[in-house]
Amino acid sequence: MTRKFFVGGNWKMNGDKKSLGELIQTMNGGKVDSNVVCGAPSIYLDFVRSKLDSKFGVAAQNCYKVPKGAFTGEISVAKVTPPTSFSLLTGLIHLTVEHDWSKVVLAYEPVWAIGTGKTASPQQPATQCHLCNISVAEDQRSVTGATCKELASQKDVDGFLVGGASLKPEFIDIINAKA
Repeated sequence: MTRKFFVGGNWKMNGDKKSLGELIQTMNGGKVDSNVVCGAPSIYLDFVRSKLDSKFGVAAQNCYKVPKGAFTGEISVAKVTPPTSFSLLTGLIHLTVEHDWSKVVLAYEPVWAIGTGKTASPQQPATQCHLCNISVAEDQRSVTGATCKELASQKDVDGFLVGGASLKPEFIDIINAKA
C-alpha cells in the first residue's frame, strides 16, 4: 500500500503562544504536499487547533488509557478528541490497532538525539526519524532542512518524525521534501 508522505512535528515541551503563533503563521502560508500532524504541548492544543490551517492535523503527545478517573497529571483520549486529529505521539494506540493497522505510524527516536542538537548524516544508521508502515525499520536517520530532500528520496522512507527542526521556519521545507 502506498500512502502520501507523512510528516510529524514533535514539539515536545517547547514553544509558547508567541513562538508557536509565529511558526503557525509560516506553516499556514506554505505549500503543503504531505500529510502533516503537529504534536503540540497539551496546554496549547486548543490554541494550536484554533490557529493552524485545517490542511494540518493536531496531535496530543500522550494520553492515558481510561476516559476519566483519579489519575493525577494524566490526560484522557476523551479530553483531547475531537477535534484533535488522528494521532498520538506516545502512549496509547488503542482501537486504531484493533481495527486498522494502516492508520498506525511507527517512529523511532534514539535517546542520544533527544534535546542534544546532534544530527546524523543521511549515511549513518540508527538515528532519529525514519517512519515505517507497520514493519520496524532497520535504518533510522535524523532530519533537518539540510538533509530532508536526500532522506525523502530514499525508497524506504515514507515520512519523518521531526524534533527541533519542526519548531523552525525550515519545517515547511521538510514538509515538502518529497515534492
